[in-house]
Amino acid sequence: MAITKFPTVDKCASIGREKHAVVADMDGTLLRGRSSFPYFALVAFEVGGILRLLFLLLASPIAGILYYFVSESAGIQVLVFAAFAGMKVSDIESVARAVLPKFYAGDLHPESWRVFSSCGKRCVLTANPRVMVEAFLKDFLGADLVVGTEIATYKGRATGFVCRPGVLVGTKKADGLRKAFGEAQPDIGLGDRNTDIPFMDMCKEGYVVPPKPEVRAVTNDKLPKPIIFHDGRLVAKPTPLMALLIILWTPIGFLLACLRIAAGSLLPMPMVYYAFWALGVRVTIKGNPPPPVKKSSGKSGVLFICSHRTLLDPIFLSTALGRPIPAVTYSVSRLSEIISPIKTVRLSRDRATDASMIKKLLQEGDLAICPEGTTCREPFLLRFSALFAELTDELVPVAMVNRMSMFHGTTARGWKGMDPFYFFMNPSPAYEVTFLNKLPTELTCGSGKSSHEVANYIQRVIAATLSYECTSFTRKDKYSALAGNDGIVPDKKPSLSSNKVMGC
Repeated sequence: MAITKFPTVDKCASIGREKHAVVADMDGTLLRGRSSFPYFALVAFEVGGILRLLFLLLASPIAGILYYFVSESAGIQVLVFAAFAGMKVSDIESVARAVLPKFYAGDLHPESWRVFSSCGKRCVLTANPRVMVEAFLKDFLGADLVVGTEIATYKGRATGFVCRPGVLVGTKKADGLRKAFGEAQPDIGLGDRNTDIPFMDMCKEGYVVPPKPEVRAVTNDKLPKPIIFHDGRLVAKPTPLMALLIILWTPIGFLLACLRIAAGSLLPMPMVYYAFWALGVRVTIKGNPPPPVKKSSGKSGVLFICSHRTLLDPIFLSTALGRPIPAVTYSVSRLSEIISPIKTVRLSRDRATDASMIKKLLQEGDLAICPEGTTCREPFLLRFSALFAELTDELVPVAMVNRMSMFHGTTARGWKGMDPFYFFMNPSPAYEVTFLNKLPTELTCGSGKSSHEVANYIQRVIAATLSYECTSFTRKDKYSALAGNDGIVPDKKPSLSSNKVMGC
């Protein structure tokens, strides 16, 4: 019996389905890609590092041979063992919540999503481990029920094996559907391969999703819940070829990162711009930066208000100006403070104390601050803290944007000390620094504007420059979504679990 007996999904009507139930497969159906290797690779790298990714890559040919020539179940079991064996289940869940949704959402099939989203009750049947996909399917696609492969655990760690009835393929998907729905018959079944036929036959209507890799994925704005926050170190989806490139590049990239960091830390700031260019780091400067304030003039220094992309923002601001600009920070690692070529001063989060400190620093010269309080990777600006607007009228907005091709230079779940290394490990990282016009006096607190009005105005100006969207989200929202905490780093650095140590 062939899957081609079913009509294609583009023939399925999506009007008037509010009371209907839909059951869909995941890989090749809800997602355009038929391979789950990239998502296992993400878990392997984010939890187990480069060596676990290497182990998974070495095991993938065995998984492929078993998958195509023996059984789908055997191939998937190899991937589960190579990626999960020995991992804490809580770490897998953390990656599933904070990292995988961005990559899953970037591969969502438009026709499948059109039908799936039109139905009132949504169920997903998948051979993937439920622990790996459930967070994305329920939180971002509005799935009511996820039936997937259950991984075996021992004392909170994955054993690498799966629980009975095994990997959910073929008749086991039909059994899972029967257990979930009982005697009720789902209205629509969506699948993409012959092993989906048993559960599709149980539905009133069945539709096949043909393999069309040229189909464009659903855009972020079409999702019920757009992805604003996400974590993880990898920029691109780790296909087998990309995983191999990452493994081969990592030792070279780390040495190159050390050289770039040394150049930025040890050379005089006027030379850093040229050293970065020689080492493959591209810095683009736009706008007209203000000249430094002479201390003899008795004037307060300029406060540069920067959008926040990585903890390196103040360093690239200093590189663009050709002089070191001190920066106030919310929380960075001790290692980052040690290797920083500019002075960094931690905010205490006590309003009066921080205001006094910032005023003192401005009396000494120019200063940089990122009022969002944390980074955001997507084209959104988080809410600006308004404290800075009360302290000076010498305000210069600065729009920061960067480009990374292999590694993200930020993390919410990992150790912040590696952030600059990961950024500089990219083959050719880039920063664009755009100096906007100094805020007119009539738009400052000195002319009667409230601090919130000033902060919101600067947020809108920077957002318009970058074509970003303003939001009211805060640092607490980000860390609550990605790491389950408020993102505050203790002043002292005792031996803490990784989910307690957070930064920008």
